[in-house]
Amino acid sequence: MSKVDIYQDVTNRIIEALEKGLDGSFELPWHGISQIPENAHTGKKYKGVNVPLLWVYQMCEGYQSGIWATYKQWQERGAQVRKGEKSAHIVFWKMIEQEPAQDNEEKSMRMFAKWSRVFNADQVDGFNPDDDFVPAEIGSIENADTIIEGTGADIRHKEVKAFYCPSGDFINMPPALRFKDTADSTATENYYSTMFHELTHWTGAKHRLDRFANEKFSKSDYAFEELVAELGAAMACASTGVTPLPRSDHAKYIECWLKALEDDKKFIFSAASQAQKAVDYLYSTQEA
Repeated sequence: MSKVDIYQDVTNRIIEALEKGLDGSFELPWHGISQIPENAHTGKKYKGVNVPLLWVYQMCEGYQSGIWATYKQWQERGAQVRKGEKSAHIVFWKMIEQEPAQDNEEKSMRMFAKWSRVFNADQVDGFNPDDDFVPAEIGSIENADTIIEGTGADIRHKEVKAFYCPSGDFINMPPALRFKDTADSTATENYYSTMFHELTHWTGAKHRLDRFANEKFSKSDYAFEELVAELGAAMACASTGVTPLPRSDHAKYIECWLKALEDDKKFIFSAASQAQKAVDYLYSTQEA
């Protein structure tokens, strides 16, 4: 099967998973303080549109933590939001009893969307998250290693989070030993998938594929680029033998970003086109 066929197969399978419906849950594939947004007070993961919404806040502000809480909740945890820190807005639903329009009708309950303000753990003093983990053994996948090394990308391991820094043109990856097995994949698969996700971002630099139109992305720009990166990761994993088929966690991650784009699945096709170009670029560096 050609690379192009693999790319289309990945796209088709992810769209099929999205059409069947997913629960939207996603587990970060490494141990660290970057994660699916979590409430510091309740310990529960945020759901729905709040997931990509808080991810965007986290990326825009450069927060390392994925832990959030309201001002009052931080105080109840014995932490204090620093003076001058700005909050992030999230949405929550509240049941409100509605009076009947006519005397013979019963009262009804309606759901109303309301805003709440939360602060990131990086904005407070007096909070120390637990970070227990068992070091992982990451296997080597030769085809994937060849592509990664052939790019010549500046890949660093200084922080416990994964990101591409456009201004410095470098990738940061959590140390390999911090990756873990998840419900959908092994620690090894998670390591390479994360690496290819960031390498897809790396291809978007101006002197490569010039995918970043604006110096400062809007929320929709971020969401679209994340679709590109995750599709690129799925395509690269399938074409290098990291995984034989696209994993369900790729679809879960993509579903979260689609919510930020108002669940418009047509963005998948535009993102898939850009992802194909990105993965082809990764291969071209090896061939060169």
